[in-house]
Parts: sequence; structure tokens; C-alpha cells
Amino acid sequence: MTGCGLEGFYRAGRRVLSRCQVRVAGREPVAVQARTTAADHVRFVGTLRVSPGTGPDPDVVVERTRHADGTERITLHSAAPRPLRLPVEVALGTDLADLGAIASGRAGPELPASVHDSGLRWSCADGSASVTADPPPADALASAGLLRWEFHLPPGGTASVELRVRPDGAGPVRSVGRAATSPLACARATGDHAGVKALLHTGGEDLQALLLRDPAHPTDTYLAAGAPWRCGLAPAEALAAARMTLPLGTRLAAGTLRTLARTQLPGTGSQSGMIPGPRRDAGAHLPPGCTGTEATLLFPTLLAEARRWGLPHHETEELLPAAERCLAWLRTTVGDGAYLCDPQPGRPVRCETQAHAHRAALLGAELLDACGRPGGTELRQWARELRTAFRADFWIEDRGGGRPATARAPDGRLVPQLGATAVHLLDTGLLGGGELAPGLLDRVQTEQLARLFGSPALDSGWGLRGLGAKEAGYNSFGHRAGAVRVHETAVAVAGLAAVGYEKEAGSLLRGVLAAAETFGHRLPEMYAGEQRTDGSAPLPHPAACRPSATAAAAGVLLLTTLAGIRPDAPAGTVTLRPMRSAPLGEISLTGLRVAGSPFSVRVSRLGLAMVEEAADGLQLRA
Repeated sequence: MTGCGLEGFYRAGRRVLSRCQVRVAGREPVAVQARTTAADHVRFVGTLRVSPGTGPDPDVVVERTRHADGTERITLHSAAPRPLRLPVEVALGTDLADLGAIASGRAGPELPASVHDSGLRWSCADGSASVTADPPPADALASAGLLRWEFHLPPGGTASVELRVRPDGAGPVRSVGRAATSPLACARATGDHAGVKALLHTGGEDLQALLLRDPAHPTDTYLAAGAPWRCGLAPAEALAAARMTLPLGTRLAAGTLRTLARTQLPGTGSQSGMIPGPRRDAGAHLPPGCTGTEATLLFPTLLAEARRWGLPHHETEELLPAAERCLAWLRTTVGDGAYLCDPQPGRPVRCETQAHAHRAALLGAELLDACGRPGGTELRQWARELRTAFRADFWIEDRGGGRPATARAPDGRLVPQLGATAVHLLDTGLLGGGELAPGLLDRVQTEQLARLFGSPALDSGWGLRGLGAKEAGYNSFGHRAGAVRVHETAVAVAGLAAVGYEKEAGSLLRGVLAAAETFGHRLPEMYAGEQRTDGSAPLPHPAACRPSATAAAAGVLLLTTLAGIRPDAPAGTVTLRPMRSAPLGEISLTGLRVAGSPFSVRVSRLGLAMVEEAADGLQLRA
């Protein structure tokens, strides 16, 4: 860790350590391996030759194991035939810069250190941080940021130093998944495709590592958006990830919903009922979007679907008032119009916002009806009006068969550039009896959108590009202008499979699995949308979170889509709509959760699904 670029330990968006360099016997070890061993562990191995006259073979191995909680263990292993006296130096430094300044290249110089409690300490106007060592160093030189030891190793002996870094006054950080019972079931996948087992296992590890606990309500857990950029709660991403992990149980969804319900804006103003969220860059063709709008619409959607997967009735009733306020905000904001506009100046009408709103209205209406609350009829009526208007106003006819517009400007001008945001038009949501809600597009328009998603312009061979390769402003590294975003690709696979376009869904699915293999099955949030060729590999995106909550959860959605599980726990039924083409061959999923009980399903090479474990009394619907 040299202090260059983004390197460092971070805590609450601040870099508490930027440099940690090790020298043994006056030299830095020769690095031979750097490997991520888990979502929150990295292992580095280096070697040294310190004994004279012993030939070219190294006789000291230096192993560094770094943990996301702010600890690093440095272990020396001797293979020398005689005892060794090894002086060890660790050079430390930090700028205590915040993540935004580091990302934009505005981080300042390293701060001066002072000797403090078996280690070093740094301070600035915004806070302070310290490193402590066990065993304590024999010498500490604050002016150079150095800690020194001298170890005597017998032949075959080892010696270790553990460093702990954290802001002053902060306690140790422990992953929720390690410190308490996890809200996520430990599911497993096996099958003909060698990657399915590793994808689900590694995605589960990433989700466990990203779990956070509400400090004021310790029983409520939710997912951080990802590391290193967004280590805290991002409402829209947390809800989207919780929704994709419903096959692993409803406890994460419940904790996420309760946490966000406490952030809901009160009062009677125009924003009453909204769940606040930051703005999100939308690429070159649109102004930044409001993730608060997306989160507010995802809230009732997640609650309605969690109920279908088995969320207990008392928890549904507890969260229902917050969902009602979200739906009331939707109806109040739309007013007499057909569309939900952006809340900020400029007010474009975005394609994906209408898809989120339409799904929230239909699933919210069914939720209200099931719980004996009013308002369902009005929501369904508005959803019908939106469908009629959208199919006419948002469709652009062209010689290729047409396409949905990305947005409508306030003057009525359509934004024609097609990208991955249109996948939300296929994500209609789950209603009772295993039925899908109707979509905003008609049958012909849906078929054309599926064809476009399967075209080389959007299907990169590694997944779905954020913007078509032939569109103006395309950039293979553009995080909203051409890069493959794993979450949107997974939504596309699920949506295409649900409406019967399995050829296009299978191509995108195989592409993501091929990309996952090159990333050690730990999928990043996004990667470059370069076209796949023989012998190529997807290019990592320098600003991608890895691990990422939505990317890890996308693995759950991708694999469960193969089985097409559509539960209705209140009715005591589950419907299976497997992909008949079986694009990955046979697959078996065990350890899922439906209606609060273990659920296992197997899909044969012929695309036939069989339930192998389920809750007592749960009936399979045709």
C-alpha cells in the first residue's frame, strides 16, 4: 500500500491509512501474489533471499493478510537452514482525506505523525486516526512514520506483527454477517455449468460482508452499496438488492424497509412521503436523476413482493403505513397527469421512472386490497391511463421496427438514445397466484425491445451495455453511457425470460457468467462494454464498487430466473416457470427460502422444474 491513487483503509468515507510499506533486512519483499480470499480479506505474498551463499532460492516468505475491519497481519516464515536475525520496518502514512477529494485528485499531502500507544497517530481539523501494533515496536520514528522490530527466527520459524488502524474513539468494525445471525439464507447451486456454484457462493460472501446494522435499531440490517466508493446506505440500491435476494429470505427486506421508513419525509408538503436519496448521473443525454424517486417507488414494490415470498403478516402490517405514504406521494405528485416527472428543474419524463411508478401502482394496489386498505382502485385506474399514454407517446417509429424513448423533454422532444435503463420496462413485478403484472409496452413493442437487447449494439457478449454501441455519446467505460452494469443485465435476463424471449435472455446470462469467471466470480458493479472476442476478457472499470450489493444480489436473481420461482405465500402456493431452453444445462438450487421454510428446486436439461424441498402445505401450481 503505497499511498498512490485510491489505495488505503477507509472508515465512514475517510481514508485513515494511505501508506503501509514493509521492509525486511533493509529491502522490500518481491511480490509474488496478491489475491482476494474473501469479500473482506486480501492476501499478499512476497519473498526474500537474506542468507548469503545459499543460491538463488528465497529463504524468507512475507505474508500480509489485510482485513476490511482495519487490521493487517504481517507474518515472516523462515526456510533458512540457520537462525536469522531480521530487522523489520513498517512505513506508515495518511492524509485523512475524504473519499470525494481523493476521487477527484484533490487529496492533500501526508500529515505529520506522532508516537502514540504502541504506534503512531495523525490529526487534522476533521479528525484523527492511529495505528497500534502487537507486539509493540522496539522503536518508533514519528518524523519518518516508521515502526521497527527485530525478530530472531530459528530454522523453519515464524514471527508476526498485527497492525490495527481506526479513527480515534471508534470501536472495531465487525461484519453483521459475522457478528450475528445472518438475515440471508446460505443457498447453494450445482449443475452442468461449472460457474453457478462459485457465483452463488461468492455472491453470498459479498452480501454478508456488506451487511450493516442500524445503530439505533440493531435488529434492522441492510446492505451498503459497495466498497470503496459507497460504504454506507444508498436507498435505491439497498432496496433493489434486497428485492433480488428475496429467494434467500425476507429478513433483509424487512430490515431495509424499516430502516428507510424512518427516513421518510413527514409533513404535508409536495415531498411528504418521499424517501430521500442522492442524485445520480444519467450520462450525456439527460440531467442527473433523483434516486429518492426510485427508492420511494421501490418501497411498496419490495413490500408487496416480500409478502408473496413469505414476509409475516405482522411485519407487513407494521410497514404498510410507510408504503401507503409512498403511494400517496405518487398519486399527489402525478395529479391529473399521466406521467411522473423528475422533481428537479428541467423535469424530464424518464422511461425508467414510469416503469417504476407503474409497477409500484399495480403491486401497491394489490397490497392495499389484501390488507383491507382503500386506494387500490385509483392506483389501477392511473396505471391503465399510463399504459395507454406511454405506448403512444414513448414509442419512436423507425425503419428498424421502432424503439422506446429514453425520456421526454419538457417541450415534448423525445430522447431517442436506447440504453439499459429500458430493461425496467420488462420488470413488471409479481402479483398473486404467480402472475406477472402487465407491462407498459404492448406485445409487439415488447418483442421489438427484446430483439434490440439481443442485438450486437447492446449485447456486448459480456452483458448488456448501458448505451447502444452505435448511439451518440457511447463510451465503453461510461458508467451510464456504455459500460455493462451487472444489475441492469440481470433485470434484463429476468424480464426477457418472463415474457418468453429466452434466446436473448440466455445470451446475456452466459455473457455475465463468462465475465464472472474472469473476476474470480466476484462481480464488480460494472465493467467496460467492449465487444467480446475470442481470447478476450472484460476490462475492469476503475470506478466500480467491488464487492457491490447489486452485483452480488444479481447472481441470486440470475440463477433463480432459470427456475422461474413465483411464490404466493399468503395463498400457500408456488408456481414454477423455468427457462425451457435450459441455457446452462441442469441446475439445482438448495437452501432457498419460500414461506419462511427451506425451498429447493432442480431444473433438468430439458427445462423441466421439480421441487425437491418445500414448506409443509405449500402447493405447486401449474
